[in-house]
Amino acid sequence: MLLSIIIINYNTFDLSCAAIRSVQQWVPGSWYEIVLVDNASPDDRTAQFRALFPEVKVIRSEENGGFAKGNNLGIRHAEGRYILLLNSDAYLTEDCLTPAVAQLEARPELGVLSVRTNYPDGRYQRNARRFRSISWELLDALRLFPMLLPYSQRARLMLGKYFKGDFDTTCDWLSGAFFMFKKEHLQRLPGQQLDERFFMYGEDQLWCVQFKEAGFTNYFLSGPSVVHISNASTERAKQLRLLNVMRQHELAIMRYRKGNGLYYLLFKLVFLPKQYLMYAMKYLKGAIR
Repeated sequence: MLLSIIIINYNTFDLSCAAIRSVQQWVPGSWYEIVLVDNASPDDRTAQFRALFPEVKVIRSEENGGFAKGNNLGIRHAEGRYILLLNSDAYLTEDCLTPAVAQLEARPELGVLSVRTNYPDGRYQRNARRFRSISWELLDALRLFPMLLPYSQRARLMLGKYFKGDFDTTCDWLSGAFFMFKKEHLQRLPGQQLDERFFMYGEDQLWCVQFKEAGFTNYFLSGPSVVHISNASTERAKQLRLLNVMRQHELAIMRYRKGNGLYYLLFKLVFLPKQYLMYAMKYLKGAIR
């Protein structure tokens, strides 16, 4: 088996079914398998999954241990040489798997690979990013210097919101919505598996840190694409909770990368005011409504 596609289901029966069907529709052949992990959904539909997709490996977890733990469970049942973590709210509109696997096959130095990730309306989702740093935060806060650069230089320097996803490039980290890597490379990560310290959000960035520490290069492929619905909640309370979680995880990742020394303290001085301002603006926007 060449590729194992891991999909985590947690009360997302219709979305998970759509993701499975899109793979089956767009990717011919028997060179891949789909492993669906139900993360202890209160709405247990595993019997329906098995009836609808008898060719899919359906695994019912006894607990909802979060995104990382669910994927590690799926990987333990995977037989593929390569692993693709595919969000349940993502779906294919073309065969993006064949060129992605071909890229990993041709370039053994690659760790994590992702394709262009779009919203359903076609907008690019900014899934290729740089790690946060003091210099990145300052350039982002000032904006003037990056915007004076030609687009290609600005995009390569900053990535994220400065990049249109219109050329192939190395990057620091990639979104977990479409997250492909060689299975044997897990042996070079801490614990020889995906790090489970975060229940949800930020784990994809942490994993990419660890792949880079293991000597691999992470890569964004701009030609093929996948759709990621990414329906963020419109409830202000949930948005504010998410901002708090992401701020805590960003700081935890920086401590992991740089330790608790002077760099970390200086980073906090630059990073936290921007984050608190973002939080206040979102809070006030909801209050005004």
